[in-house]
Amino acid sequence: MPRLSIARILAGTMIAASLAGTAVAHHGWSWAEADQIDLKGTIQSISFAPPHPTLEIRAEDGVWRVELGNPNQTQRSGFVEGQAKVGDQITATGNRSEDRSEKRLKAVRIVVSGKTFDIYPERIKTN
Repeated sequence: MPRLSIARILAGTMIAASLAGTAVAHHGWSWAEADQIDLKGTIQSISFAPPHPTLEIRAEDGVWRVELGNPNQTQRSGFVEGQAKVGDQITATGNRSEDRSEKRLKAVRIVVSGKTFDIYPERIKTN
């Protein structure tokens, strides 16, 4: 069996660590502001594909990307395929990106056709 060099082992470890760090950063909340907003608009597209479902919402100030929870978290909220369609009015409550040039929101709650889906009930802040 060939022996691996220390350089190859270290390189592999560094690549794995960088990928893990990217996954944590992508799925965490560190990119989002602490304050929550309500985003109202019309659904332009819906995706239930992993790593997490997303919506594109046309609001007054342009199209926003709204990220939901992972597929299991989103499903537990009751928001599954067929609950909404392109053209539906929606209100998404959540934390927007700290980068104001980016129209991106991590939703904790969405309301579609009068039905409420609490994606992250423990994170919902009430006024």
